[in-house]
Amino acid sequence: MKDILLELETRRGTARMGGGAARIQAQHAKGKLTARERIELLLDEGSFEEFDMFVAHRCTDFGMQDQRPAGDGVVTGWGTVNGRMVYVFSQDFTVFGGSLSETHAQKICKIMDMAMQNGAPVIGLNDSGGARIQEGVASLAGYAEVFQRNIMASGVVPQISVIMGPCAGGAVYSPAMTDFIFMVKDSSYMFVTGPDVVKTVTNEVVTAEELGGASTHTRKSSVADGAFENDVEALAEVRRLIDLLPLNNRQKPPTRPFFDEVARVDQSLDTLIPDSANTPYDMKELILKLADESDFFEIQADYARNIITGFVRLEGSTVGVVANQPTVLAGCLDIDASRKAARFVRFCDAFEIPILTLVDVPGFLPGTAQEYGGVIKHGAKLLFAYGEATVPKVTVITRKAYGGAYDVMASKHLRGDFNYAWPTAEIAVMGAKGATEILYRAELGDKDKIAGRTRDYEDRFANPFVAAEKGFIDEVIMPHSTRRRVCRAFASLRGKQVQNPWKKHDNIPL
Repeated sequence: MKDILLELETRRGTARMGGGAARIQAQHAKGKLTARERIELLLDEGSFEEFDMFVAHRCTDFGMQDQRPAGDGVVTGWGTVNGRMVYVFSQDFTVFGGSLSETHAQKICKIMDMAMQNGAPVIGLNDSGGARIQEGVASLAGYAEVFQRNIMASGVVPQISVIMGPCAGGAVYSPAMTDFIFMVKDSSYMFVTGPDVVKTVTNEVVTAEELGGASTHTRKSSVADGAFENDVEALAEVRRLIDLLPLNNRQKPPTRPFFDEVARVDQSLDTLIPDSANTPYDMKELILKLADESDFFEIQADYARNIITGFVRLEGSTVGVVANQPTVLAGCLDIDASRKAARFVRFCDAFEIPILTLVDVPGFLPGTAQEYGGVIKHGAKLLFAYGEATVPKVTVITRKAYGGAYDVMASKHLRGDFNYAWPTAEIAVMGAKGATEILYRAELGDKDKIAGRTRDYEDRFANPFVAAEKGFIDEVIMPHSTRRRVCRAFASLRGKQVQNPWKKHDNIPL
């Protein structure tokens, strides 16, 4: 008996060493943790239960039968994050460069199937050289099996990808179908074709970092939702995010103890809006002053900064926030902002996370670049997402809400539940200057007359009361009481039940 137990411990010890001490040392030399070290940091201490520790590949080509390390380059299993169950796979770059084989894929598919069956999130820690060339089409089939499970799990359990090394070729499409992608600066990259292929085909000379590094994907492409300095920070932030999300689409988001007064009044909000309508202010100040303990987890902070998306807690419960940012492009909606916000709204709706919308939008960004780029269809994505959403929706208009952008930003007409406005709100088809120049085109030569007409228009429409008279605004509220009003609104909507007409699926304007 003792011999068998000793053999088990010996085999476990060998499996835990992955590709061996030298390769582990090389991984550390790059500033990267090993697959198992990452899991230890991600999960609660002592909670990890591993599957398939001794699985080995079945390939016999190119001398592969002589190298059959236990685990086959990926560590899989389940554990807890703050006591709540999650499934995790962590690719081991020390074993065949973390490349994906048939059995490697089967290990990932097994925990994804279990996650679906048991209703728990899947977290993938990606660090892989791609498909294992020695296995040919079997490796490609393995990728497709993972892709199919990503698709089936979408909207059922949260899926989070953390890119902690290379992720290239077909490997990028699995993270692309997950809900959130995070990257590590200077040590991770994603691209479909690498710099060498790009140079051969297009004659462009580009580095891996420029082509698919964290900065590229968080600022330019919007592929990634955030980038962190190192593995430790990335995993800590993933723990923070998981703590905000429900385990699956049949559960409500978790409620945590909070130490903030629900009826807290913040007098500084009464002076947040500048006297001049053209002067910007930072909408994040309002978000932080509304949130429990001023805690805000922002998503895609560096992309389309004219709109803000992220999670806060109100009375201990998770709420998704979408807010125009007046300090960037005056808060205008454009192609990038519409796509960013639409995807976020759809995620919140899929997982029963209520949505708070803070509005200060002068309209859609004009110009040929926007029109040629399809701003009509991209703007319609956000419109569609809000109109489709059945979760509690509370909207606060702080200043401008002009034209079609007023409709798009969770207006009463898109089934907004509570639509509030500050006294500084201006709800109109367009700004006073543009409106008077159209309405009184014949008087354009008389500056004094036009100035008078502009003042008349402002007095008539540059306020929230016309919309309030029609019932499109439920209440004009004092800025300092916004937290109390919003918290009470969401509290009253906890039992909300709305169902859309039956359909196989919608046809959102992609």
